[in-house]
Amino acid sequence: MTAQIPDRWRELGEFIREQRSTARLSLRRLSELAGISNPYLSQIERGLRRPSAEILQQIARALRISAETLYVRAGILDEHHEHRDLVRQILSDSLLREEQKQALVRIYLSFLHENGVARADDGAADRQPGVAGPAPSERAGEAG
Repeated sequence: MTAQIPDRWRELGEFIREQRSTARLSLRRLSELAGISNPYLSQIERGLRRPSAEILQQIARALRISAETLYVRAGILDEHHEHRDLVRQILSDSLLREEQKQALVRIYLSFLHENGVARADDGAADRQPGVAGPAPSERAGEAG
């Protein structure tokens, strides 16, 4: 299973790079739009960092793609999972602030994980339930 985790992050990074290229954005411009540091985004694209759900949400918003797409590619959400519609609804709720949406998604995914609903290969033993996360300084947009 440990061999699958680096592959997942590398594939996620490649996907983000492809989306950035398609959108004709430089690495620097995407990092500005997403509100994360240029070096941190570069590390994500090279598969060296596991971005949190919050960081994936910021990148998705900047790329104008669904955060769910990145969640699935990161293994946070199962592509065929019946509960993905709830996550989509939470993320699209205009009455909630972004940090409230992310908190609800993290709680929901942790409950699913706790109840054994998470994917068997999600690497949960290597991170907190439901959400892969960088250090708090990286969430603030600083490279670690």
